[in-house]
Amino acid sequence: MTAPKAPIRPIVRTFHGREFTDNYEWLREKDNPEVIAHLEAENAYTQQMTAGLEGLTDAIYGEIKLRIKETDMSVPQCQGDWWYYGRVEEGKSYGISCRVPVKDDPWTPPEIVDQMPGEQVLLDANELAEGHDFFSMGASSVSTSGRLLAYSTDTEGDERFTLRIKDLQNNSLFDDCLTDVFYGATWAGEDYIFYVRVDDAWRPYQVWRHKVGTAESEDVLVYQEDDEKFAVGVNADRAERYLYILASSSLTSEYRVVPLTDPTAEFEVLWAREAGVEYHAEYAEVGGAEYWVVTHNTRGPNFAVSVAPVASDSAALPDLRDLNVVVPHSETMRVEGTDVYRDFIFLSYRREGISRLAVSDLTGGDFGAFNELEFDEELYTAGFVGHPEWDAPVVRISYTSFTQPSQVLDYTVATGQYTLLKEQEVQGGYDADEYEAFRLWATADDGAEVPISVVRKKGVEGPAPLLLYGYGSYEASTDPGFSIARLSLLDRGMIWACAHVRGGGEMGRTWYDHGKMLHKKNTFTDFVACADKVVELGLTTHDRMVAEGGSAGGLLMGAVANLAPEKFAGIQAIVPFVDPLTSILKPELPLTVGEWEEWGDPYHDAEVYDYMAGYAPYENVEAKEYPAILAVTSLNDTRVLYVEPAKWIAKLREVATGGPFLLKTEMSAGHGGVSGRYAKWKQTAFEYAWTLATSGAVSDAAESVEK
Repeated sequence: MTAPKAPIRPIVRTFHGREFTDNYEWLREKDNPEVIAHLEAENAYTQQMTAGLEGLTDAIYGEIKLRIKETDMSVPQCQGDWWYYGRVEEGKSYGISCRVPVKDDPWTPPEIVDQMPGEQVLLDANELAEGHDFFSMGASSVSTSGRLLAYSTDTEGDERFTLRIKDLQNNSLFDDCLTDVFYGATWAGEDYIFYVRVDDAWRPYQVWRHKVGTAESEDVLVYQEDDEKFAVGVNADRAERYLYILASSSLTSEYRVVPLTDPTAEFEVLWAREAGVEYHAEYAEVGGAEYWVVTHNTRGPNFAVSVAPVASDSAALPDLRDLNVVVPHSETMRVEGTDVYRDFIFLSYRREGISRLAVSDLTGGDFGAFNELEFDEELYTAGFVGHPEWDAPVVRISYTSFTQPSQVLDYTVATGQYTLLKEQEVQGGYDADEYEAFRLWATADDGAEVPISVVRKKGVEGPAPLLLYGYGSYEASTDPGFSIARLSLLDRGMIWACAHVRGGGEMGRTWYDHGKMLHKKNTFTDFVACADKVVELGLTTHDRMVAEGGSAGGLLMGAVANLAPEKFAGIQAIVPFVDPLTSILKPELPLTVGEWEEWGDPYHDAEVYDYMAGYAPYENVEAKEYPAILAVTSLNDTRVLYVEPAKWIAKLREVATGGPFLLKTEMSAGHGGVSGRYAKWKQTAFEYAWTLATSGAVSDAAESVEK
């Protein structure tokens, strides 16, 4: 089979007096049978070109399946009179939500056994998914009393959910059925549910109130956000005092609140939006008084935490700059947020590229100092899982590293004691001492020091095959974490590395600012500098290195393919944002206007247009040698449309040499790819097989690791 060749049908795009001829924009016509036929032809070609990987894919899939405990359950979490948990069963693709009654101590989870006495199944997602090619949950929220469950499902992959209400006392469904709902559902007592809807561009822009037992047509529109740069969300606080509506863009936020006891009242603005000011507010009680605890950036880009009394006649805040500071701004510490309980406050922050936790005791009647929680490893991730109960004396923490399987811990604030509740089980045996993780630093073109995290099996010396991963957008951080699937790479002698490039959040807000908008190219040159560094240190060679990134990280992949194709044996781009300029110039597309604060506004600004035109992967494909490229996308993706990688691969075939250039489109999936854990493991196995073969780590014949 020869590679599919998309017909050339030129369309001229004109903006700011600049013209660009787009030969493949016609592939955007999702309902055009010719487009579907082309995608199916691409799938057939990819299948043929990777047929030699079937044995390796099956072997890796078998390893993942062998190592993962297929019948398992989470640690129960107390809420009200029940312990809630999820479990999975061997052979079933989706989870089962359950609960058992609290009998004794609500702060000590019951022992995990195969058959939990008194178990009540709330939802079996396998039953809900039956008969559907795709299935995803958008919400699963139990009312405070534990009597009612609101849950929502998506069977298309387009992130528009249908919400139902279940009476858990008699296991029956209410007649209520809410359609076109976005993620989440927030209870106000047992009479009302608040939910969010999206507009035609998939922007969450409306908050609705539904009265249980009434028709959807009677629902009340509580708030609509008309500024297309802003999205909305709704939630309630742990103290059960307030409902919150948050309207936020990439640079600005605004809260509205209403007492939870009066959910039909008008929401009051907490502090009016100011361009460039971000804040997050939580309710606290200290020394018998009520306070707002506010994380904000009015004192510097890395955020501070301030407090202010709740006024007796209004919830409104004074100017954020005038609030009493309890955690000052720091050039070396990025404050990420707080989590407030009756007796303490947890602080999440980032220092030296590592996420960290600290706690402040409130029982003394004042806001005390924050004390950092200590952990033994250099590279780790400690995450705050929390606890749903306001008066909890313990909180749930997750801990993991590149070599440590994830752990669930209870932390008792009064004593500083950790209690290990569960550690991720790696079946078939796993010895952390056989692996090692460390950090390197690469010097970027402008002198910035870029961290690189590396994990490998001990004894693997370079030059070895190496997978270099990168993302670098939205201030998202790629933190140290254990991966069972990754063992299939490491055990075959491949090194895994992550380039923590600018545009991410690993090194603070400035790190993010220097990798966005008119500084975006730093993300790409940082990645190339990291690729050069691992070669310079002898870990690998350019012809044994594969680059990988997804979504906005897929943009990174497309950019480095143009910038430095000779430095990689292969590039894997998952749901890649490789045609950013075309998309950002279409305000009607999902998420576009809100993205102007991340990438810039080329629609109205010629300077931004020219800057983006200079790096947009699709528009800058050249007649030169490219490495092997695998692009994976989903037909129903509403965030990065399938058309972007489809056009990119078509242009690579038209203009470039090298390759092969492969496109795999999941025809019943969304931005997260296929649904169901077994299908996801199979997809991971295929991607890893391609990576191993492309890097030369293995032949493309059937092969497995000795057990």
